Amino acid sequence: MNTKRTAQLVLGVLLGAAAYGTCWAQKAEGLASTPQMGWNSWNKFACEIDERLIRETADAMVKQGLKDAGFQYVNIDDCWQGQRDADGNIQPDPKRFPSGMKALADYVHGKGLKLGIYSDAGATTCGGRPGSRGHEYQDARTYASWDIDYVKYDWCNTPSMNAEAAYTTMRDAIAKAGRPMLFSLCEWGMSKPWEWAGQVGHSWRTTPDIYNCFDCEFSPGLSTGLGVLRILDKQAGLRKFAGPGHWNDMDMLEVGNGMSEDEDRAHLSIWAMMASPLILGNDLRSMSESTRRILTNRGVIAVNQDKLGVQALRVLADGPLEVYAKPLDGGQWALMFLNRSNQPADVHHDWKKQVLIDDLNNRSADFKQTVYRWSDLWSKKTGDTSAKLEARLAPHSVLMLLLTGPAKP
Repeated sequence: MNTKRTAQLVLGVLLGAAAYGTCWAQKAEGLASTPQMGWNSWNKFACEIDERLIRETADAMVKQGLKDAGFQYVNIDDCWQGQRDADGNIQPDPKRFPSGMKALADYVHGKGLKLGIYSDAGATTCGGRPGSRGHEYQDARTYASWDIDYVKYDWCNTPSMNAEAAYTTMRDAIAKAGRPMLFSLCEWGMSKPWEWAGQVGHSWRTTPDIYNCFDCEFSPGLSTGLGVLRILDKQAGLRKFAGPGHWNDMDMLEVGNGMSEDEDRAHLSIWAMMASPLILGNDLRSMSESTRRILTNRGVIAVNQDKLGVQALRVLADGPLEVYAKPLDGGQWALMFLNRSNQPADVHHDWKKQVLIDDLNNRSADFKQTVYRWSDLWSKKTGDTSAKLEARLAPHSVLMLLLTGPAKP
């Protein structure tokens, strides 16, 4: 990093996000005070799902330490649906889910976890199964009778429909069903949901679907898949809309699905800094020990789950090296140095030439005046801001620091 440019850095972090007041999500359920954490079947399995997979995933979430790390939702994505009965009630596919959804929910709840389900605002889902259009209240009542805890609501096959109106209808249906269910909007950012969805759901997708690569764009047919960095770049200007009970959703994680370990660590770090929901997308039953260690990093997860609920701000871009800052509860800060390039990058960071300013809470960190302790959330190294930070970052990697202080002399 160019130290001259570092010398010019004065960070103004505006906490809190949009002035929604008390949003609907908080009034109705009190859910998602921090970004939701769980697992979803789509990234790894797409339509190849059944009740055995869901049960085994719940078992693995407990056995692999993910539940203890804070992950709680086991979410079934598309293709669980069978047909509607004579009264229009949606039924699970009898071959894939012969025991029924209520029995599956009971099993998941018995593990101390929660069960999520998927539908679509259109008449059919992305996978061609029955959607909820015209059956919103009926479906919400059905989900409540099955003891469902989470509803992901997609946006396929919705020609000429108004997104805000469609999602508001399902919001009202869930509220009337009488069971608290986290409502996750999956509209891909097409109608700028961050501008209206804080009153409708607990989170909203900001981009097209993620793809398991660090920096790419993949376009199979009519759909688009974005890599980690492409999704990060699309968050510019959105931080003011996020906060407790209403989150910018950067899509499910691809950790453990084929990227390098450095890329996986960077991926989780970015999602944590940006206060995005952490929804796993790998096979929990067979993941490697390195993947398990990445996904259960308590320090990184704590940054994501910080109760202040502030999304990080990019405070410096020096070629391929970027710095992001996230104010945390209790006067702490998280800093992330990101190497976007395919080559190593050197960090030469002079703390005494940096001031962090948290305008909303009227606090700051002036490293000229005060020494702060730092700890590396991945390597566990420690230090303080009395000395320059020197580091070499591997390609597509991060240095993620927790700043606490002031340090004692």
